Amino acid sequence: MQSVKRIEIVVNYVELAKILEALEKAGVPGHTVIRNVAGKSRRGSFSDDLAMTMLDNVYVIAFFPPEKMSSVADYIRPILNKLGGTCFISDAVELLTTRCVGSES
Repeated sequence: MQSVKRIEIVVNYVELAKILEALEKAGVPGHTVIRNVAGKSRRGSFSDDLAMTMLDNVYVIAFFPPEKMSSVADYIRPILNKLGGTCFISDAVELLTTRCVGSES
């Protein structure tokens, strides 16, 4: 097992490219994007009843080494301050396996 940081971000679809670019610049090795998310937070509701895809919210989750924490925060915070969205960073544990991607069973 290996300690990692987990970042979860909910932003408007229009801002997705900026978020993904910031994660890459910060040294985050990969990410997953889930489109068309809805919910409610302290800041209000994120609606899913809009007809246009460009106004949908997206959920971004990624994992990165703990030593990248400052860099990730430095790249993501200005984007969220300017454009809005929510972000959570927490501790996680990666379960390491011996199987490589693309290998046959």
